[in-house]
Amino acid sequence: MAGEREELEQEIRGHCETGDVRSAAAAAIRGYGAEIFGFLVAFHRREEDAAEVFSQFSEHLVRGIPGFAWHCSFRTWAYAVARNASITYRRQARRHAATHVPLPDSSQLSAIEQPVRTETLSYLQTQRKARIHALRDSLSPEDQELLVLRVDKRLPWNDLVRVLHEGEAPLADDVMRREAARLRKRLQLIKEKLHELGRREGLLKDRVDD
Repeated sequence: MAGEREELEQEIRGHCETGDVRSAAAAAIRGYGAEIFGFLVAFHRREEDAAEVFSQFSEHLVRGIPGFAWHCSFRTWAYAVARNASITYRRQARRHAATHVPLPDSSQLSAIEQPVRTETLSYLQTQRKARIHALRDSLSPEDQELLVLRVDKRLPWNDLVRVLHEGEAPLADDVMRREAARLRKRLQLIKEKLHELGRREGLLKDRVDD
């Protein structure tokens, strides 16, 4: 897994270094699209909303690649881009489709997005645990976001800090340590809250693993 991810990172970086933004984006969506879309589905719950945010994420990814400076992994930055697209979508509180204008020459990315969404949804539909999701729905959006990124997607703590701080800007070591410690404490409180809710409703017997 780690080896495959490293190969993917190198492939994307190679395209970036040659200025081939389209190929870099295509490789990123093929390689990371499923887990990014899974994050969006888990967070937004409605597949239609997640699909719209995923389309916005793809466009933002293309536009942002030329300015990406590799202060973190491309995967970490991609999660930050997806999170920002999600925040924007929630703030607007309306369907983006009415005003959506596709990027020029976006047919290649659209052809990649569709099977990623379809295959991911098929997988998620067989894995979804409605009772646990019901418990998660009682959490704040911020707490749900932290739970999905750390527990479901298993982002390392430093990468998680970077995602929540926009992904690209480098952070001082002491800031990184403080933020990671704060997030660990916050996640522990979330897990304890979920466990208590599950215990009361008879839905959750074991604690959520970190």
